[in-house]
Amino acid sequence: MQLKTFIADDMQAALSQMRREMGPEAIIVSSQRAKEGGVLVRAAFDAPEAEPEAESEPVPQEATVADFATSYRDNLLRRLREGTSTSAKAKTFSRAELIAMLREQRAPDSLAHVLAEAAEKTGLTDMTLALASALDMKMRAEPIDFATSSALLLVGPHGAGKTATAAKLAAHARLAGRAVKLIATDPAGAGAVARLQAFAGHVGAGFLVTETAETTANAIVECGLQKSLAIVDTAGFDPRNGRARAAFTALAQIQDLEAVGIVSANGDAEETAEIASALSLLGARRVIVTGLDSVRRSGGLLAAATQDLNLAFTTNSPYVAGGLETLTPLSLSRRIVETSGHADRGSAQ
Repeated sequence: MQLKTFIADDMQAALSQMRREMGPEAIIVSSQRAKEGGVLVRAAFDAPEAEPEAESEPVPQEATVADFATSYRDNLLRRLREGTSTSAKAKTFSRAELIAMLREQRAPDSLAHVLAEAAEKTGLTDMTLALASALDMKMRAEPIDFATSSALLLVGPHGAGKTATAAKLAAHARLAGRAVKLIATDPAGAGAVARLQAFAGHVGAGFLVTETAETTANAIVECGLQKSLAIVDTAGFDPRNGRARAAFTALAQIQDLEAVGIVSANGDAEETAEIASALSLLGARRVIVTGLDSVRRSGGLLAAATQDLNLAFTTNSPYVAGGLETLTPLSLSRRIVETSGHADRGSAQ
C-alpha cells in the first residue's frame, strides 16, 4: 500500500491532486483542517501485485474533479463494505432513521438534528458515509505530536481517567524516543501520587511531586532544559464551576504548558458537552475522551468530539498497554451505525 499526504486550499483541490498523482483507486485515509488554513489529506492506494497488462487505464487528464469525486466515493463504499462482516449490509441513508440512531446513542437532540441535516445535504446514499461526511464538518482531529510537545497539563473532572491517561501519554512518548517526567500536583489525593509513581516506573519515566503553581512552573522549566516531556496530572474538579476554574487558572497559565482536557465517554452527553465547553474556557485546545471500552452508547463521545476542542485521542482500555487511539469521522460513523439497534441488548430486566 502506498501512502501520500496532500495539502490544499479545500477538499475539491485535494481530490484533484489525488486524481493526478495516485489515480482513481486512491482513497482518503484521514483528513483534517490545517492550522494555517486549508485541508490536509492522507490518501492510500493499493498497488497491483502482478500482471502489469491487467492494470486499469490511467484517468485522462481532462477528467473533471466531480468525476474523480464520484470514483472516490464508489471505491470508498466498496472498501467499506469489504471491511465489514459478510452478514452486514450497507444501510441506505434515511434522515429519520439517522436521527433515531443518534437518539438511541443518547446524543444531544440538537446535535442529532444538526448532523442529520448535514448528512442529508451530502447527497450520499450510504448511511455510514453520509454520517461520516457530516461528522467531518463538526470534528477536528489534532493528535499530540510527542516529538515536539514540551509540557502537557491534564485537566478534567473527578473519575475522567487523568492519571491512567498520563501513563498512556508517557508510554507513547517513550516509544517516540522522548524522555518523560510525570508530575503529580495533588499530594492529598487518595492514592493518586502512589499510582502515578507506579506508572512512571512501569514506563521508564521520571517522577516528581509539586504542591504549588510556582514549583510546578520551575519543574516545567527544568524539563525544558533537559528536553524531556513533562506530563502534569492534576486534581479533578468541575470546570463548569467558575470558582473552581479560577482556582485552577494559576496552573493553566504556566508558560509552555498546554492544557489538555480529559473527559469520559461514560456519562450524560449533555453534561459532557458542557464540561468540554468549560474546559475550552480554561484554555484547553484539545481533548482526550476516555472509557470507550465501558460504554455501549456513543452519545458522550459524540458530544465531546463535536465541541470547540480538537480531538486528540480516545482510549479503549483501562490498561497502559491499551494505548491511545486516533478517531476519524469514518471510524466514529461506523461505530454508531454498526452498534445501533444493539445498544439496549441485555438491558431488559
